Amino acid sequence: MARSRKKLGEILVGWGAATSPQVEKAVNVAKGSGKRLGEAMNELGFVSEEQVAKALANQYGMEYLDLREEGVADTLDLSLIPEDLIRKHMILPVSKKGGKLKLVVHDPMDLELLDMLRFRLNAEVEPVLAARSQIKTIIDTKLGAGAGLSDSATPTETLVTESIDRTIDRSVDRSVDKSIDVAADDSPIVKLCNRMLNEAVGMRTSDIHIEPMADRVRLRYRIDGVCIERDNLPKRMQSALLSRIKLMSGMNIAERRIPQDGRIKIPYEETAIDFRVSACPAYHGESVVLRILRPDAVRIGLSNLGFEDDNLQVFNRIIRRPNGIFLVTGPTGSGKTTTLYSALDVLNRPDKKIITAEDPVEYNFDGINQCQVRESIGLTFPAILRSMLRQAPNIILVGEIRDREVGEIAIQAALTGHLVFSTLHTNDAPSAITRLIDMGIKPFLVASSIQAVMGQRLIRVLHGDCKRLATEDELDHKLLRLIDLKPADALGKAHHPVGCSGCVNTGFKGRKAIFEMMIMNSRIRELAFTQAPVAEIRTAAIENGMRDLAHDGRLKVLNGVTTADEIARVAQVQGVED
Repeated sequence: MARSRKKLGEILVGWGAATSPQVEKAVNVAKGSGKRLGEAMNELGFVSEEQVAKALANQYGMEYLDLREEGVADTLDLSLIPEDLIRKHMILPVSKKGGKLKLVVHDPMDLELLDMLRFRLNAEVEPVLAARSQIKTIIDTKLGAGAGLSDSATPTETLVTESIDRTIDRSVDRSVDKSIDVAADDSPIVKLCNRMLNEAVGMRTSDIHIEPMADRVRLRYRIDGVCIERDNLPKRMQSALLSRIKLMSGMNIAERRIPQDGRIKIPYEETAIDFRVSACPAYHGESVVLRILRPDAVRIGLSNLGFEDDNLQVFNRIIRRPNGIFLVTGPTGSGKTTTLYSALDVLNRPDKKIITAEDPVEYNFDGINQCQVRESIGLTFPAILRSMLRQAPNIILVGEIRDREVGEIAIQAALTGHLVFSTLHTNDAPSAITRLIDMGIKPFLVASSIQAVMGQRLIRVLHGDCKRLATEDELDHKLLRLIDLKPADALGKAHHPVGCSGCVNTGFKGRKAIFEMMIMNSRIRELAFTQAPVAEIRTAAIENGMRDLAHDGRLKVLNGVTTADEIARVAQVQGVED
């Protein structure tokens, strides 16, 4: 018969570290508070934390390590396991030999943690015991104190450990035809996906990128237009994770050879959040991107888009004109859709009929007739636009002018008394004129139909809780010159990003737009008609009062909204280095 294990209280009494009445009192306190006996005795001041750790090591036949002894801390090798595991679970790696990892822990009874570590690290774990406070001191000394996000804006906790701390996934290596079994409610893959989606929404993420690599699955979030690495998931979880995402979004989980699209809708704080999901075959497996569509993202109000007062007044006048085309230009992800929807939200009144043609419809608006393009059944942009004109609308929104046919129909609509909003992929506002002409649209149609073109970019906004005035040493004179701002003018007005837990340690929180508003006049119409170069059109626009992107950005630097670095990067000024 196996020898029974001594009780912790008996060991401490036997060593003379505590008395029987003290143990009895601690037992009653532990029962009432739900704490363990060792914790209760330490909190009551009967024994030290080190004495409890030594007694636990004796009780469970484990090696005890006093991390305060000279030279002991130098035997640790913290590079053996990820920092996030060290911080989260308060563990310290000692050495790894022959596939066996020697690990310092503080709780010998947490067998589920040891199981999770064996799974995550793919190694046999040999635990040794040390006092928790000593482990924390080593971690703070060697890795730095603090939690939350590291300097690289990567959370110290991983999604994997959060999702499978108490459940080990035994099914991740199943074949695709069995991967649907992973969708059980208590599956760690389900927990991982749910946590990922909820966390991404809470962190103001715009896109989630799941990217299979040769030896891992990289998970990245795009926050305020910049990707940060959130986690590196074990390669063995790839099949189950991708299958779960595809299952949630209504894709064919057995098809891996061709791109697929889908949608997910989940509740978040009493709001339904949509995820537009795209799966694309890549070398190491399908790359999946989930774009987060927030219902309130396009209802932020015109005043919050980033307009300076003069540009806002001009914009409000333009969107209230009875006819003509108003174009918003910029690359993908520059906020064009948000700007146009904000305009429609202002104009959406019972006396106005508004119809949109979109591919896809990302946000639903009450009171607006939104049409989804479906190329597979012949419901194309031109087909929807022709049908729109028979609906007698006041305002038409065309998601994007992609070719000559769509452009010509939009222009005809503008010339016959409709106000048309649309987007165009060009680098600046003046380039929209030459772009339409290059599509094959007649110059006189372009010159006569367009009322205004607005170019825009999104810039990150300094976090108000942690930003501070930049010192002279912190002002980069080269960047200031690039945006035509003198250091003397910037000193005392430009701000410096500091970073805190509220802004993911980046110093920025949220985004606004910088704009250049080109209003058509007789001179610019003449240049369009004669197919003049973009440079001439730009010169005429500036003479007509257009403030270019860099100039608009300078105002925001001086107002403490953003930094010169951000404007130089986003406004594509000449001389910016990567």
